[in-house]
Amino acid sequence: MDEPIPKHAYKVSLLPSGLEFEAGAESSLLQAALRAQIRLPSSCRNGTCRTCLCMLKSGEISYQIDWPGLTREEKAEGYLLPCVAVAESDLVIDAPDALSLK
Repeated sequence: MDEPIPKHAYKVSLLPSGLEFEAGAESSLLQAALRAQIRLPSSCRNGTCRTCLCMLKSGEISYQIDWPGLTREEKAEGYLLPCVAVAESDLVIDAPDALSLK
């Protein structure tokens, strides 16, 4: 599952762990984290199960699918699903269950 390093990468910082990785438009945040040997909780990887749900503290994202498994209110509050989210800028994400696999 080796993916190319993104041509234009954004820095993704995870709270509270302080872990960081780079992500670009070529892959989801979950895939980019795994490439950097960081584990985020996940299950379905298609935006429906919500296992990967976390909070966007700053930055801009887009989604690989039209409507991920979030309510309008959750989107407005800043929740995101890294399995189908793509970085559009540097990001700070509250992901308390993130672990380094290094």
